[in-house]
Amino acid sequence: MKLLLAGPSPFVRKVRVLLHETDQLGDVEMVNVTASPFGPDPELVAVNPTGKIPALIRDDGPAIYDSRVICSFLDDRAGANLYPASRLWETLTLEATADAMMDAAVLMVYEARFKDPAQQSHDWIEGQWAKVDRALDAVNTRWMSHLSSRLDMAHIAMACALSYLDFRHEGRNWRQGRDALANWHKTFAARASMLATQPE
Repeated sequence: MKLLLAGPSPFVRKVRVLLHETDQLGDVEMVNVTASPFGPDPELVAVNPTGKIPALIRDDGPAIYDSRVICSFLDDRAGANLYPASRLWETLTLEATADAMMDAAVLMVYEARFKDPAQQSHDWIEGQWAKVDRALDAVNTRWMSHLSSRLDMAHIAMACALSYLDFRHEGRNWRQGRDALANWHKTFAARASMLATQPE
């Protein structure tokens, strides 16, 4: 199989962490492509018409894309039970929360990277951060019991989201007033799978 990836995408990192945690890393070749919204790689567009990463080219079926779809497929392939039936809806909801945080954080980067300063909207950027801020509060107050339980996909997604905030938005200081979440992330970020997938 081939995983199409680009740069320090937190969505790609989710997949890579899962591959480490489920001992499937040797089954997947990492292929770097261009995923710019203005000129995505033809190889990427050929398997994902939206031009977004990650995309997984399988050996025995059509390519699949979207990190949640890929992670679900790889979890099923490994029989790792990272989407446990006993708390499936909670796991999926917390993973979706982490993905929404990543999406908003990436859009903030895109606003600065792909628009001239005169075209950038401070209000729009702050609106994206407000989504992240509300999600952080919700996780810190409502979801710590879930994050303290057995490893599932929500843990991986949330850790990748928080690490991306450190990587791209360090000045926002997401840890302030969220000691429980900050302490959890410090411990999870020390896992071998997280250390092996740190962005450069």
